[in-house]
Amino acid sequence: MSDEEDDYMSDAFLTKIQDVKPGVSMVRRVKETIKKEAEHKEKNIKNRQKSFKEQEKESREAALQSSISNENKGFALLQKMGYKAGQGLGKQGAGRVEPIPLNIKVDRGGIGMEEMKKRKAEEELEHYRQKVRAKQQNESKSMEDFRSRVRTEREERKIEGDLRRSQRSCEQLDSQKGISEPREDWYWPKTEAEDEAEPEAEDEVVNKEDEEDEAVELTPFDKLHILTSYLRGRHFYCLWCGTTYNDEDDLSSNCPGDTAADHE
Repeated sequence: MSDEEDDYMSDAFLTKIQDVKPGVSMVRRVKETIKKEAEHKEKNIKNRQKSFKEQEKESREAALQSSISNENKGFALLQKMGYKAGQGLGKQGAGRVEPIPLNIKVDRGGIGMEEMKKRKAEEELEHYRQKVRAKQQNESKSMEDFRSRVRTEREERKIEGDLRRSQRSCEQLDSQKGISEPREDWYWPKTEAEDEAEPEAEDEVVNKEDEEDEAVELTPFDKLHILTSYLRGRHFYCLWCGTTYNDEDDLSSNCPGDTAADHE
């Protein structure tokens, strides 16, 4: 090995190497780079020439912050007429003190654009409110119709139930008095044979069309009223009391009335 070549295993070579911890130099360099970039950016901001709009804005704000001097011709005329700085406008000094604020228009809309947008927004809001009110009214009407329909169906079922009860009572009371046939077919409940009877032939139906047209179709309510009147007059029996009275005087004296509402 020549003298010019270093011995990598010797102490002299190892002492020349600096003891550098891993990662320390990298972090320091990153921080220095970030600091230099921030200083460079701040320097550019200071040296940057402001645009015309920025200069105009700064000069306008500075002018608005400062009060009018005596050199202003308008202010001088006001002072000659007796106006004093800080005093309200008008003869009595009751007018405005601060100047009218300056509103800079930044968009390209016309003069009445803001009013039109405001009016349009109010119209849309009112239209929305009308739709909400109409929806609420429709929901309320639908609910009321549903309740009315439920009440009607419940009342119809009650009437049909009372009619069946009165038919059974009529058959029983008529049989006790030796009556073998009802005054009307529907005065007594239908038997199973009648329920299962075959429908009439087509020619018989055609022959009876005239009779059916002349006959008045009775509703369950009408039948119930007729049948209960028959039971009260013929048998002195009240369906809702469930009692057979001795005579008409006993019925009139002790029965509340001839309807279901009278017995509630």
